[in-house]
Amino acid sequence: MRQNSTVSNNKHKPSSNLIMSGSVRVRVIRTLLAIQNGQSLSSVLDPLLNSLHDGDKGFAHALLLTTLRQWHALSRLLDSLADNPIDEIEVRTTLQVGLVQLLYLEVADHAAIHETVETAKEIGFAHSTGLVNAILRKVAKNPNKFRKKCNKNHSLPNWLAYQLKQDWSEQYASLTQGLRQPAPMFLRVNSAVTSVEDYQNALYGAEIDADIVELTSGFALAGLSETTTSTTLLTKGLRLHQSTAVNALPHFSEGVASVQDMHAQLAAPIINKALMAKLGTEAINTDSDNTDNELHLLDACAAPGGKLAHWLELINSDSFHVKQDTSESSTASDIKITAIDNEAPRIERVHDNLQRLNLSQHELKQAEKNIALNVVCADATRWQGDRKKSAKNQPVFDAILLDSPCTATGVIRRHPDISILRTEEDIEQTVLLQADILHNLWPQLKVGGYLLYVTCSILKQENVEQMQGFISHHDNAVAIELTEDCSWGIEQEVGRQCLPIDSEGGD
Repeated sequence: MRQNSTVSNNKHKPSSNLIMSGSVRVRVIRTLLAIQNGQSLSSVLDPLLNSLHDGDKGFAHALLLTTLRQWHALSRLLDSLADNPIDEIEVRTTLQVGLVQLLYLEVADHAAIHETVETAKEIGFAHSTGLVNAILRKVAKNPNKFRKKCNKNHSLPNWLAYQLKQDWSEQYASLTQGLRQPAPMFLRVNSAVTSVEDYQNALYGAEIDADIVELTSGFALAGLSETTTSTTLLTKGLRLHQSTAVNALPHFSEGVASVQDMHAQLAAPIINKALMAKLGTEAINTDSDNTDNELHLLDACAAPGGKLAHWLELINSDSFHVKQDTSESSTASDIKITAIDNEAPRIERVHDNLQRLNLSQHELKQAEKNIALNVVCADATRWQGDRKKSAKNQPVFDAILLDSPCTATGVIRRHPDISILRTEEDIEQTVLLQADILHNLWPQLKVGGYLLYVTCSILKQENVEQMQGFISHHDNAVAIELTEDCSWGIEQEVGRQCLPIDSEGGD
């Protein structure tokens, strides 16, 4: 909370060898080579799957994702199996794809070995077929032994494993094993349309099993006076028993539900609850010349728009009220929301997601509340930072949700390519970027306003240490205590840290 004073930059380069032709295994190998050459999984997965017949898509998806999840462990196993170093990246990748079939996908030995040998020929490395055949046959003789060896330790780059051990020594074993597993699929239900319970029943009607997940958030809100208000908040979502294609979800295209990790579903309700508590005890816009009943909100680094949509759903429902006097509460007459992100293609994704959820500016105008949404392509490190200090250009935002750029080390379960793409040097660059964004946005927050800082990282440098450094340099910043009432995360000096260690839990 602001008081009165007393991603990462990865050196990705486009791949020249993403050619979607040949057998299924060849296409998977070419996709893996493109990832090693700097392409993200999200940019190459659809081209791979779209190039295949429906009957091959499931196997290709499993082969690609499992290879990525076990990548570093497989690489170390491969080094132990080879008499001499294998330096050709194409041969190493082919062998790792073969090992995955034998150790994790239960492909018949003869099929896995034969097809992998043929794949080596097809990608132009026929000279390696003897080596590929020998190593895979050795593993096929005792797959349990080699599977245990592969699973014994982590499947992360050594620099990241070392940092996690420094940051989370008590949770290290479960954390590193958890990161190599698939994440569960969670749904957020649009509270302005239906309830979590009713949508669960709709899923059952579609023969999709799901459990209701409830997370409690407790926090102590310190006002501008000496008083502190304790409050709790219940966030409810759905966890599917099995991941399901979105087109199979009832009324998905109509905006009734969204795919969103359960921990990500905490952000919008927390900032919204804090804002409502502020408005319940203080007059709106006390620090400006505007006497209208008006709120100004900012979602920084908003793409692809999940948290923004959630915030809009909450505002668009009946749960968002402004206390005008001691006898009654009513909705704010004007709510102005600005969302920024620095990449035009990602801005398009924001618009697409809001359109599906019936939350576009046109549709918001039709609602009873006067909600104005402005989505801007802008750099959060500089946006509005050059404003001159004048009465007209005072801080304007009552609340800021900053979903900060980060190394995304906390979502490796969903994006296993991160463990290949990230480097140790990325951490320092990302921490500096986060600090620059905070430095630029903080002066734009009104006195008494709230800023919620969120990342997808599990590295302390990007989270608690970033916040400690920020507070030490801003004497008008006070950290809000997240209390023991929270049913999620691990208490830190500032905030709480979620870890992807539970096979049924969030990232």
